[in-house]
This record gives sequence, structure tokens and C-alpha cells, in this order.
Amino acid sequence: MEMNSYQQAALRTAAPKEKHNELFHLLLGLVGETGEIAEKAKKVVRDKDSDFSQWDREDLTKELGDVLWYTAVIADYFDIPLAEVAELNIAKLADRQKRAVLGGSGDNR
Repeated sequence: MEMNSYQQAALRTAAPKEKHNELFHLLLGLVGETGEIAEKAKKVVRDKDSDFSQWDREDLTKELGDVLWYTAVIADYFDIPLAEVAELNIAKLADRQKRAVLGGSGDNR
């Protein structure tokens, strides 16, 4: 599926931008869904001796989908096409790779 098509489909299930505190709701939702992935990863470490091949792939896929939904809707909140988010991210990473600074920290490395 194309990124902007996904974003438009996701928006069919989103609340209106004008809803009171909607951006705050979306940001908390994104953090919550990301936290769910981290929590499940913790259980793989704790219960499966860090054998991530035992992670339930279908469950992970669903959780990643929730993160993608929130990302798409937050981007739309600021009138940013999801494809633009993806393209800019890949360009940023390619530039870092070219300059051999993929590792390290800081957004502007």
C-alpha cells in the first residue's frame, strides 16, 4: 500500500482535528502503543532468554500497525503527507550513512 493512501484510509477512523485535546490524545496514543511494543519485548527478554524469534509475529505486526496509525494521523494534523515523512527519513539516514555517522547520538549529526 502506498503511504499517502494508507494515511487517507487511517483518517477515516480518526476523530476530527478540531476535537478538544485531540493532538494530546494522539500523542499519548503513540507513546502508549510504542510502550506496548517495549513491554512485549521486555517479556521476550525475561521469559524467552531474549530469543526474539519466539516473538509472536502477528501480534507485533498489529502493534506496529497501531504505531503507524498514530503516526499517520499526527502527520495529517500538521498537513504533512505520510509519504513526505517516509522520504525525508530515508534521505536523512542515507546522508548519515554517506558521512559514516549512523551511530552516535543527536538529530543533526
